Amino acid sequence: MNNTKRPFIASISGKGGSGKTTLTALLLKVLLERSSNDSILVVDADPATNLPDVLGLETKRTLGEVIEDFRKKVNEPSFAVGVRKDSVLEYWIIRDCLIEAEKFDLLPMGRGEGEGCYCYVNSILVGIVGKLLRNYDVVLMDMEAGLERLNRRTDRYVNTMLIVVDPSRMGFRTAERILEVIDEVDIRVDKICVVGNRFPANMIEGLYEWADRRGCKVAGVIPEDKLLLEYSINGTSLLNLPSNAPSVEAARLIARKIALID
Repeated sequence: MNNTKRPFIASISGKGGSGKTTLTALLLKVLLERSSNDSILVVDADPATNLPDVLGLETKRTLGEVIEDFRKKVNEPSFAVGVRKDSVLEYWIIRDCLIEAEKFDLLPMGRGEGEGCYCYVNSILVGIVGKLLRNYDVVLMDMEAGLERLNRRTDRYVNTMLIVVDPSRMGFRTAERILEVIDEVDIRVDKICVVGNRFPANMIEGLYEWADRRGCKVAGVIPEDKLLLEYSINGTSLLNLPSNAPSVEAARLIARKIALID
């Protein structure tokens, strides 16, 4: 793993159903097409945990499930006597959650924070996740729908934010609110870009005008692609899409625009 340079960490957010998971998978595909020794981590931070299915992977346990076990056991007298508790949690996460695929790793966050206080566990978790992210050259984070993760400052390590917008009023409203929250909680990133998904040709110009009024750039637009629907219905990994599929070609342009690939 390359620890001599700052990792490229991209957060992909937007309203539910806007295409965050699809964009994450497409960016991963174009990244894997390159001949590179970059170490890659994909984080599924959406509680729905759909990304493993889209990538054709099986989930072991989610981070949320491991945290719940840790929270219940951490105060037991016999719990890991003589061992730092943060070391135990880090070991559990790597052992039980991290999925090691052929050319990348995947960390499914899942659901967490049931009844009871998670303040202590969360304080440990922030350090562990930060340490884990810094062990990779590239990190793609498929965030949960809406604004919850932004409010919790989960994006503190991110240097590129992609906000996915679909051609709906709620899609634009959610994107506007995300931009507001970024300012409100003082999330500092190098780059904030908008990505359109499933926009008809006659609406694309309006997307660029909307983004320009809000001081952000459009990284590109993912077009309607019948293969995406076909692969989804058949349960086929999007990583198997043809390189010349319209959605893949669009994702390749987006990846270049945000400097993910050369």
